[in-house]
Amino acid sequence: MNRDSYQEMLTAVTAFHAKHRFKDTGGEEMTYRIALMAEELGEISSCVTKGKRKEALAEEVADLLILVIGTAIAGEFDLNQAFWDKMEKLERRESRMINGRIRVSEFRDTE
Repeated sequence: MNRDSYQEMLTAVTAFHAKHRFKDTGGEEMTYRIALMAEELGEISSCVTKGKRKEALAEEVADLLILVIGTAIAGEFDLNQAFWDKMEKLERRESRMINGRIRVSEFRDTE
């Protein structure tokens, strides 16, 4: 098993969904999944703002990644392909310093 492979992560999350029957029990409902992701973002924020150990932050970020992969499963889209398509778009974008921090976006200058 190549533990650095997206395919292996996808297989593991798919098995987790099957084990707990997510498709049949509401675990793949999108509004619910978004609420879970928001909850995980709150836990990530707490790790950062409260200065928790990096292991705690890593665990919370892993929870979010698992939820994101599960959302791709539930939404029936190829997250791997979506990632690379988005990276291609991001690579073409410009960056700007905004309030002392770098930002990469599709800037729309308003007149």
